[in-house]
Amino acid sequence: MKMKKTTCIRAIAVLALGVFIAVGMMGCKKQDGNTVKVGLLHSLTGPMAISEMSVRDAEILAIEEINRAGGVLGKQIVYVEEDGASVPSTFATKAEKLVGQDKVATVFGCWTSSSRKAVKSIFEDYDSLLWYPVQYEGMEQSPNIIYTGAAPNQQIVPAIEYLIEQGYSKFFLLGSDYVFPRTANMIIRAQVRSAGLDVVGEEYAAMDQTDFAAIISKIEAARPDIIVNTLNGTGNVSFFKQMSEKNYDASRYMTMSFSIAEEEVAAIGANILKDHLVSWNYYQTTNTPENANFVAAYKAKFGANRVTSDPAEAAYCGVYLWKAAVEMAGSFDVDKVLAAIRTGNISFQAPEGRVVIDATNQHLSKPVRIGRVATNGLIDEIHATSGPVAPDPYLATYAWAVSAGIRPLE
Repeated sequence: MKMKKTTCIRAIAVLALGVFIAVGMMGCKKQDGNTVKVGLLHSLTGPMAISEMSVRDAEILAIEEINRAGGVLGKQIVYVEEDGASVPSTFATKAEKLVGQDKVATVFGCWTSSSRKAVKSIFEDYDSLLWYPVQYEGMEQSPNIIYTGAAPNQQIVPAIEYLIEQGYSKFFLLGSDYVFPRTANMIIRAQVRSAGLDVVGEEYAAMDQTDFAAIISKIEAARPDIIVNTLNGTGNVSFFKQMSEKNYDASRYMTMSFSIAEEEVAAIGANILKDHLVSWNYYQTTNTPENANFVAAYKAKFGANRVTSDPAEAAYCGVYLWKAAVEMAGSFDVDKVLAAIRTGNISFQAPEGRVVIDATNQHLSKPVRIGRVATNGLIDEIHATSGPVAPDPYLATYAWAVSAGIRPLE
């Protein structure tokens, strides 16, 4: 009996030790010395998927190109993908998973300002890093976000300047009901009124709204000579198709849009959007050697009928700018990467032209391009700045903006 008891005690001890070791190993993050993980966080479902899928595709293209060229610091990039589902609270949940559970080195993601604001504090609390690829309303600066799309002085303000120069004087403001359109329209109201011109109407639509009959009636009553459009997602499809059903084209109601790029033109129809105006920093037709390579690679991977766009190009730039910052830092550590960015020496010869991360506000210097939708579904550049425009997210260099007290909206 004594022998059996001793044997039993030893067996229990060995088993307990094994359980202890197993639990300890479960608590350790498995490391693979040959790879580095990044997160992709976009709407793959919901009303914003029409726009965000192309952004996600461009990021994957950049990752694959970098991997073929040897990776980053000798490591191959692997991505963990999450679906924000066009819901800001879902973006927040998925962002916390990526940085808290998956321990990714960085995240590329979001589109709407609502989704960006939903995740902002998460990246700050975890001291992680988000690369945000879409033009936005400005009035924000975070130490944990790199803004690769346009600040308002790189899209909104020059677009209104162009319209005023062209003689437009009666502005109707139409947008989706969330942060970007409302802040953009606050900026536009101040700019238009400082020029002595009129805003004759301002309307907002829910993100999932499909019936625009009432808004179109208000446009008809206001009789504007230009509609400034900040609708996003599928709202653009519904609005322009319903305008077309009434035979309202660019000759009757010209629009200047800030969220319609080549992808949205394909969804709405070039026949409907022909001659309407847009403002971006890049088009598929942009004439640079880098863009010829980008467009060819994008179509080779995703199909000859696919089109590039400004947000897709900004997302593509983001991956390459992260690579440049990591290599300057010699580390994937976020604080070291940010220190490299804050030297002001992180740049990329992008399809749109050379872009540089501003050391103080972490936005990019970018050229501005006004475009007109062509019958082939592409966008022709009709006006451009002579070179990159420095980012001014708070419009601090514009007297009319300062005197108007333009402020961030939550």
